[in-house]
Amino acid sequence: MPPDPADPAQRSADTTADPGKAPLGAPAVSRADVASGAALSGLARMGAVIEIVTQPAFVWMYGLATYGTYIVLWAAVNLLATLTTLSLAQGLQRSIPAAQTRAAEHGAVRYALLITVIPSTLLALAISIAAPWIAPAFAVEPAMRAALPQMIALFVWTLPLTVALEIATAAARAKRAFGPEIRLRLFWEQIARLIVAVALYVLGVQLFGLFIAHIVSLAITAWLSVRLLGRYYDLALLARAPMSKPLRRETLKSGLATMPPNLARRAFNDLPPVLLGLASIGGGGAVAAGLFGIARKIASVPLIVRQTFLYVMAPLSAAQGAADRAEIAPLYRFANRLAAIIVLPLTGVMIAGGDALLLLFSPEAAAALPVLVVLLVGRAGETILGAATPIIEMTGHRILPLANSILGIAVAALIGWLAVPTLGATGMALAVSAGVVVSSWSAVAELWWSERLGPFDSHFLRALACGVAGLALLWLVGMALDDLPMAVRAGVQFVLFFPLVWLGLKLGLDAEDKHALGRAGRALRI
Repeated sequence: MPPDPADPAQRSADTTADPGKAPLGAPAVSRADVASGAALSGLARMGAVIEIVTQPAFVWMYGLATYGTYIVLWAAVNLLATLTTLSLAQGLQRSIPAAQTRAAEHGAVRYALLITVIPSTLLALAISIAAPWIAPAFAVEPAMRAALPQMIALFVWTLPLTVALEIATAAARAKRAFGPEIRLRLFWEQIARLIVAVALYVLGVQLFGLFIAHIVSLAITAWLSVRLLGRYYDLALLARAPMSKPLRRETLKSGLATMPPNLARRAFNDLPPVLLGLASIGGGGAVAAGLFGIARKIASVPLIVRQTFLYVMAPLSAAQGAADRAEIAPLYRFANRLAAIIVLPLTGVMIAGGDALLLLFSPEAAAALPVLVVLLVGRAGETILGAATPIIEMTGHRILPLANSILGIAVAALIGWLAVPTLGATGMALAVSAGVVVSSWSAVAELWWSERLGPFDSHFLRALACGVAGLALLWLVGMALDDLPMAVRAGVQFVLFFPLVWLGLKLGLDAEDKHALGRAGRALRI
């Protein structure tokens, strides 16, 4: 059978007399590419759903205070990783589709790995040495205070592992290879973490068990990411690919251009638990961070929809921009229609079952319900028109992502300053939700201003109406079943979610959209 030139693995493995200089095209993309990529990426992002199963297990085994400290340190590492990656995970989504030769592709990946993994390793070493001086800044229970420096010194080594994993998976994603993240992010990272955590708990490793499980699971995943690179890149060429000054400059510029919005997104996700962990005295800080972390984990489920389209639209819009920028509009509007149909009923069912989900963690977690509701509403508002953000970042705009990031952070800081002193964690949730909505919707305005590309056509309004109808129906069902036990009511609404999404896709998409869903759409009779 002749090789398929559309297969990125075959294209990367293709050999010529001089494979490093083989020219590459910029193939156009279609709504079918968006749909298939979103399906694979969405499955990969379902790790967030698995976390709703694994995180309660961690709380029950190791306690809310230990879990809270774990969330604080994990969030701090994520913030540092966002700085040390220089957003080159996103930059590769622009530079690789635009590369003219395989050597340039490999050189961009090699450069990204060198200037991120080496500095993050050195930073981890410095923090590990300074851990005794850093530890007093964190609020933990008295019983954990003596061991906290060792925890920090150990846990900070997840930083270079996280950075390496981000760059490797981004390089594969830039080849339109969305599926491999399913195995890395879904199985190895999440399931391996649970298996190791349970094993250490059984062996009696109470204080450090959760932290060690995190490190081991990341080490396994990072090692597998090297094998992933070998599928889509020539590792021998990767080790020696030339990194010319123009290539280094363009790769770095592509990353730095997307760094402000990435920092903003990471700050909205991970800065609140870190601040809670630093602000309180004694174990209260760890507990507050744990409660916020629990609500954030549950609220991340609707975020799967946004992350799915962000992951997919970034490389696809970069490739389409290289081929024909005018054809980005159908991809953008298609992504928005799918998001509106799915995310509104999903948010409704998550709010309806929020009290039941919180009790899975511990009885203490019930206090996080207001925080959860506010975060869910904010994530829904962010997601509905979230496809604008990766398009702005990937089509050559460098100042606009910075503008909406600054605006979103400013709004969040203002609301946090006003609300957190009186409302506590709920006020912080209000600040985060307002900030992410303003930042995301600013990208919509920027895209209209710069490209005259807007989401609000008649097809989008029809899709939005289907999403709103699904949300309203779930809400009415909840009111009708209010006298039933909480778990029963939530279960009925969860079961109804799937036919409501199917009906929304059936009624809210036009013929071309349905055709783009491919085999899955035909199998589901959409």
